[in-house]
Amino acid sequence: QVQLVESGGGLVQPGGSLRLSCAASGILFRIYDMHWYRQAPGKQRELAAAITMGGNVNYADSVKGRFTISRDNAKNTAYLQMNTLKPEDTAVYYCNARWQLRPQTTPMDYWGQGTQVTVSS
Repeated sequence: QVQLVESGGGLVQPGGSLRLSCAASGILFRIYDMHWYRQAPGKQRELAAAITMGGNVNYADSVKGRFTISRDNAKNTAYLQMNTLKPEDTAVYYCNARWQLRPQTTPMDYWGQGTQVTVSS
C-alpha cells in the first residue's frame, strides 16, 4: 500500500519560514520524481516545485528564490523549505510522487492528503 504523508504545515506570519516533509512508503522512492503542488481557495492546483530522481530541480516563478525542494532517498522523504513566506503562499500543499517508464506511457502517480499552510499576521 502506497502512502505519502505530509507534515510541517501551519500558521506563520509573513516573512516567516516553514519546512514541509513528505514521507513515502510502499514505493521505490529513489526512482520517483517528487513534486510539491499547492491549491489556494478558489484556484486551480499548481506546481510549486519539483525534483527529479537525479536531483534536478524546478520551481514556479512565484516561489523561485524563496522555496527549496530536496530529497533524502535514505529516509524516503522529500522536503520543501519555504522562506520569506507571503500571504499569497497560503494554500493546501500536496506531495506527489510520479514515475514514468517512457514519455508515451501512463505515469504511476501518487498523492498525499495535503497539509495546510496559512501565512497571515
